[in-house]
Amino acid sequence: MIHQLHHNAYRCRDSEQTRAFYEDFLGLPLAGTLEITQTKSGRDTHVLHTFYRLAEGSFLAFFEAPDMPFDFKPQHDFDLHIALRVDRPVLDAMFAKGRALGIETRGVSDHGFIDSIYFRDPNGYVIELCTPRPGHDRLMDPAHNGARDILARWTAAKAAAG
Repeated sequence: MIHQLHHNAYRCRDSEQTRAFYEDFLGLPLAGTLEITQTKSGRDTHVLHTFYRLAEGSFLAFFEAPDMPFDFKPQHDFDLHIALRVDRPVLDAMFAKGRALGIETRGVSDHGFIDSIYFRDPNGYVIELCTPRPGHDRLMDPAHNGARDILARWTAAKAAAG
C-alpha cells in the first residue's frame, strides 16, 4: 500500500530563482540539495536536485540540468499545475502578497469543493493554492460523488464519437 507522496520532481531553469519563489514567496523551506555529477549509467553530468518541504512532510523537487535541453513553456492549467492545500487565511494572504509583489495572481475561483488562487512560477508552471469548502470530504468521496459513473459515461461518449 502506498503511504503518501514523498515528492514530485520538475525541471527548473535556475535553482536560485526557483528557491526564491518556493522558499521566499510560498514559504516552503529548502530541505535538501543533491549535486549530481554522474548518472547511474556512468555518464558525466552537472545537475542540481533541490527539495522543498510541505508541512505534512512531502516535498516539491526540482532538477536544474543545464547539459540536458528541456522545452520550458508556459503551462495551461489543464496541461500541468501543482495544487497545494492551505487554510483560508493563508489563501487570502497569499493572494494579496502575490498581487503586491507583481506576481501573476489569478482567482479566487470557486470550484464547489475548493476555493483556489493561481500563480506562475519562474519555470512557467502554474501553482494553485486551494482551501477546502464545507462538504469537501463528502464531495471527494467516490461512495457519494459518482466518480466511476461519470468516468464510464465520458469513456463511452468518447468511444461513440469515434
